Amino acid sequence: MPYVREIVVDGHPTLRKVAKKVHAQELRDPLMQQLIDDMFETMYDAPGIGLAAPQVNVSKRIFTIDLHDDDPTHGPFVVVNPKFERTEGEEWRRDGCLSVPGYVGESPRFTHVAVTGWDRFGEKIRLEGDGLFAHCLQHEIDHLNGVLYLDKARNLRTLAEEEAEDAAREEREHPVEEAASAS
Repeated sequence: MPYVREIVVDGHPTLRKVAKKVHAQELRDPLMQQLIDDMFETMYDAPGIGLAAPQVNVSKRIFTIDLHDDDPTHGPFVVVNPKFERTEGEEWRRDGCLSVPGYVGESPRFTHVAVTGWDRFGEKIRLEGDGLFAHCLQHEIDHLNGVLYLDKARNLRTLAEEEAEDAAREEREHPVEEAASAS
């Protein structure tokens, strides 16, 4: 039965370590399979679209991803020992993190990536995509390398500040018309 694990936050030492490679025999260990199940459960409970093992205080090169959309190429997946096979383009994208709750910023990300690794059974897996999927793959691999989006973000702000900015922008773009007074 999968369990929701505690997500560690910025300042926790595991988040700043380069995670250790997973050996094929480790994937046969029921405790490793339990970790993977727990990571999915924790990611969905948060709710989030990606979760790296260091975020649940396990320094292993594993992450889960699921964009929760109708595209089966967007998850759910687990990726073990991921490596970039190809990267293209660059853009600044809105970024947030379960380990940095309450904040957002913009981070530089490749526009298109291809990532290889293993699935939970040690079979080779290759994921390729652009947009949010590419962004999420990069964000999770950063976690495995001890990097938080804060390390490269610009325009860091609280979610409350962003919501206020969004509301003000909406008001400017679509002002509410005053109701005509009845006489």
